[in-house]
Amino acid sequence: MNGNEPAATGRGMYWTGVVVSAVPSLMLIMASGMALSHSDAAIKGMVGQYGYPERAMTGIGMACLVSTILYIIPRTAVLGAVLLTGYLGGAVATHVHANEGAMLLAPVLFGVLVWGGLFLRDARIRALLPWRK
Repeated sequence: MNGNEPAATGRGMYWTGVVVSAVPSLMLIMASGMALSHSDAAIKGMVGQYGYPERAMTGIGMACLVSTILYIIPRTAVLGAVLLTGYLGGAVATHVHANEGAMLLAPVLFGVLVWGGLFLRDARIRALLPWRK
C-alpha cells in the first residue's frame, strides 16, 4: 500500500461508524415521517412556528426521506451525505431566521454525525482528508 491509499476499514471502526450513522438516520426518518403524515405537531412547527406553507411539508419530508435512504445504502452513502448536508443546512437557516440560536446546534450536530459515521465506515472518505499517520 502506498501513502495515497486509505487504510482498510477494520471491523471495529466500521461498526462504530454504523452506530454513529444510525443516530441521525433514525431521527431523520422519524422527522420525515412526521412531515409526510402532516401530523398536528408537524403542522404546528413548520407552518405555525417557522412559516412554511403546509403544501411544502410533503416535499420537505420526501427530500429528507430520500436523502436518508441514500445515506443508509453503502453504495450511495456519499450522495446521501451530500444531500443531507444541504437538507440540514436548510434546517440551520430556518433556526437562524426564527432567531433560535441554541436550536441550530441540533442540525449542526446531525451533520457532524452524518459525516463522522461515514468517515468511520468508508475508506473513500478517509482518503479525501489530508490526515496521515
